[in-house]
Amino acid sequence: MNIHALIQEIDTFLHTIYKEADTWFDKAESLRKYVPEDNAWTIDEILEHIVLTNKYLLILVEKGTNKALRNIQNKDLAVELENYVFHKDRLDEVGFYKSFIWVRPEHMQPKGEKKLADIRDELEMQVLRCRCYLAQLKNGEGILYKTTMSVNELGKIDVYEYIYFLGKHIQRHIQQMQKNELAYKNNNI
Repeated sequence: MNIHALIQEIDTFLHTIYKEADTWFDKAESLRKYVPEDNAWTIDEILEHIVLTNKYLLILVEKGTNKALRNIQNKDLAVELENYVFHKDRLDEVGFYKSFIWVRPEHMQPKGEKKLADIRDELEMQVLRCRCYLAQLKNGEGILYKTTMSVNELGKIDVYEYIYFLGKHIQRHIQQMQKNELAYKNNNI
């Protein structure tokens, strides 16, 4: 596995998925506030949820980054990289809306307490933080620390996988927003 190519792939994916998510902030307010017939979240609520979830994921990413950088003292990175497997197939499933059932914790539920502009700014900063962590872990150090991820029974995942997961979570909710937009258009024809 070429770790530098993987890091670049994750970085490019984060940049691309962020740009796509950012376009939703500029959609018409009537669309963003549209409540689907199944009483699912509005687009504004989805955007807030993404930022709330990222907030907690980034706590783990930051701790993982720091621990991985410390672990470089105790492990032979070259040896670890020889046997490294990035579990892309398992993580890609996270990017598909309704691909699995997961009950999110209460603190990740949108409450409508933040201004849309603040949510937008926070999302941008969160993605930039992820990209900075990738830069800090530029030689493969991110494989040296794993944390348990309960979502979709992923188990222990490394820092790169956690960062990729964050991007896939955004992708998942972009699909949800697209579903809302389609329902909105069908109901307003």
